[in-house]
Amino acid sequence: MLAVKSMYMEEQPVVKPHRLTMQNRSTIQVTGVSDVIAYDPGEIILETSAGLLLIKGAELHMNHLSLEKGETGVDGRVDSEANGGARQAGSFFGRLFK
Repeated sequence: MLAVKSMYMEEQPVVKPHRLTMQNRSTIQVTGVSDVIAYDPGEIILETSAGLLLIKGAELHMNHLSLEKGETGVDGRVDSEANGGARQAGSFFGRLFK
């Protein structure tokens, strides 16, 4: 039996898989990145397919970024990383960046 796609069916957005890999607290590779919210040598905030990602440290540097592929890499001293929910005005990250 053939499946027929109706012109009335809504297309679902493609969700990129999210993965975070850290090596020796100095290199991070992230997939599923859709936007860079904030970036400085002490803190990077990324919007990913799984919600917001906060990376804190020192001398942080994004060594590559491809929003088309949803990938980025970060070098530097990584002190912490925290995952948050979707970016909303009432959320912790939303209040933080108001």
